[in-house]
Amino acid sequence: MEFDLEDPLVSLEEEQPFTVSELFASESDHMPSPNYLSLTHFHVFCFEAISLILQVQLSYKLDPFVAYLAINYMHRFTSSQEIPKGNPWYLRLVVVSCLSLASKMKNTTLPFLEMQKEGCNFKVQSIQRMEPLILGALKWRMRSITPFSFLRFFISLAEIEDHSLKQALKERASAIIFNAQNDIKLLEYKPSTIAATALIIASHELLPHQYSILRASIISSEYLDEETLSKCFDLMQEMIRTVAKELETERCFLRTETPGSVLERNTKRQRI
Repeated sequence: MEFDLEDPLVSLEEEQPFTVSELFASESDHMPSPNYLSLTHFHVFCFEAISLILQVQLSYKLDPFVAYLAINYMHRFTSSQEIPKGNPWYLRLVVVSCLSLASKMKNTTLPFLEMQKEGCNFKVQSIQRMEPLILGALKWRMRSITPFSFLRFFISLAEIEDHSLKQALKERASAIIFNAQNDIKLLEYKPSTIAATALIIASHELLPHQYSILRASIISSEYLDEETLSKCFDLMQEMIRTVAKELETERCFLRTETPGSVLERNTKRQRI
């Protein structure tokens, strides 16, 4: 049975439905350690690791949920482990091992042969030795609870009858969540808070006339803290503005590029 990020507590052995309270009660177990963001030497490591994971996803057209799950594993692992400095190969081994574990959870085949040609040339034995170390740090909690696990619950609070509107909200909120994985400052917030914030922003974009009602219905949840939600909202809005500026800058750059420079930039993007 393929792992579903929306139903993280459901497994092949236990197909009975889980309660919403169980989901909220367990989400902190699937986050990096509380002091993660204060460990400044992790910032560079994590930025490079995220870039590598997303580059592999782009180069080999992996399911974006595989990349998201791999990044979750990476954060949780590095927040509880001493990371050796000056060993770039270690970063790549962690990345490949996290991707390997995530692909197994999603029943996806990772293109190890192609990745070896791109510089991630690790023997299978090396990856097999690293995977148990990562699993130990995760306490074998591979069925990660992520923001995607809470979207359905918060959408249900809004009591929207139009299925197409609910689907549009979910898709836009999911896109925001995917972008949020690039900003390590958001690791301070619980997955449920990130999901609620993404839906509030999505509702403001897609349903401005119903925004106040939708926002109020989400904020009224007993599981959320309004002040924390407000801080997360401000941070995520800043992230969205930054992404929009970067896209506009890239569009302007593309208008002035020569065919040779386009080829060179695409080649650089595909290197791991």
